[in-house]
Amino acid sequence: MLNIIGAIVSGIVVGALARFFYPGPVPMGWLWTIGLGIAGSVLAGLVTHRGAAGFHRAGCLASVIGAMVLILLGRMLGWGM
Repeated sequence: MLNIIGAIVSGIVVGALARFFYPGPVPMGWLWTIGLGIAGSVLAGLVTHRGAAGFHRAGCLASVIGAMVLILLGRMLGWGM
């Protein structure tokens, strides 16, 4: 249960940061922002995973960049983002 709450909280933070740093408006609700943050973290984890556990600042930055990439892909594919 604690992992789910942690994923939601980190999704809020990562998604909000990605929306803030992404150039231009990103019209989406908070549930989409949480999902975007979680998906960005998963994407960054798949790309940069090296077996390290715990919190790392570089991993947090990679999560935000991963979420920004997902915003870009969503806009290119016309998913209403």
